[in-house]
Amino acid sequence: MSSGGSSTTAILAALAANAGITLAKFVGAALTGSSSMLAEAMHSLADTANEGLLLVGKRRAAHPPDTKHQFGYGRNRYFYSFVVALVLFTMGSLFAVLEGVDKIRHPEELSSPVVAIVIVVIAMVLETFSLLTARRESQPLKGRGSWWHFIRASRNPELPVVLLEDTGALIGLGFAFSGVGLTVLTGDARWDGVGTVAIGILLGAIAIILIVEMKSLLIGEGATSAEDLAIRANLVDGTIIDRVIHLRTEYLAPDELLIAAKVSVRPGLTIDAVAAAIDAAEARVRAAVPSTDVIYLEPDLDRA
Repeated sequence: MSSGGSSTTAILAALAANAGITLAKFVGAALTGSSSMLAEAMHSLADTANEGLLLVGKRRAAHPPDTKHQFGYGRNRYFYSFVVALVLFTMGSLFAVLEGVDKIRHPEELSSPVVAIVIVVIAMVLETFSLLTARRESQPLKGRGSWWHFIRASRNPELPVVLLEDTGALIGLGFAFSGVGLTVLTGDARWDGVGTVAIGILLGAIAIILIVEMKSLLIGEGATSAEDLAIRANLVDGTIIDRVIHLRTEYLAPDELLIAAKVSVRPGLTIDAVAAAIDAAEARVRAAVPSTDVIYLEPDLDRA
């Protein structure tokens, strides 16, 4: 399955789960007066909006190239993922911290806390479904590396966003459960506010990670180390092309790698022989690195 198809499945699963969770949490917040439940409701509302933004980015990225954007619109996926990180920070993190601080300063008794606990448990089940779907769709791209390495190294913006959102949602639900539970056990409503602040700090940390990663992708990242080695190895055929003089790469979109290289060819060859060698090198690179989209190869003599 392509990274585009994988990310769409994960986004749709997260969208369906978050839409239901958002409604349940707002009902729970209204019935109980819990600030941590309200913070979680805003968190899920932000997540639901985020999945919609990711789908918009994928749709706009599919627009064909034109005279103004001759390499296409693939960077829309990076841009909208960056916007998602900002939304998570503002709607999720800042709201939760402010709400939690207010609840600590002005604690209010919870009503029907059992309702809040039941909703948290149901939300945990739905978020687990969403997270497992994202993990399953990410596994072919992740390979044998760690999940943290996948989030840091992946050129696919949507899957790391969904993975971190769902992981943060499950941990945040744990904070909400703890806040409500401690409030019931101690009779001190400030614990609900503490849980809310913890949710806000968690969301802020996740948002900052995503902002850093998406900014890097938006500016433009090159091929991974493994891809760089594969490109260099397949450009050289040992007969006509004997060395890569220099190589530059950049991802225009998750499945669109731009490659520009100057290669050394043996002197005294005909134009036909050089052209055939260049075509063969491009074919080898495309086979070795499937995300390759555009290749520019400049033959030159090795003056070293």
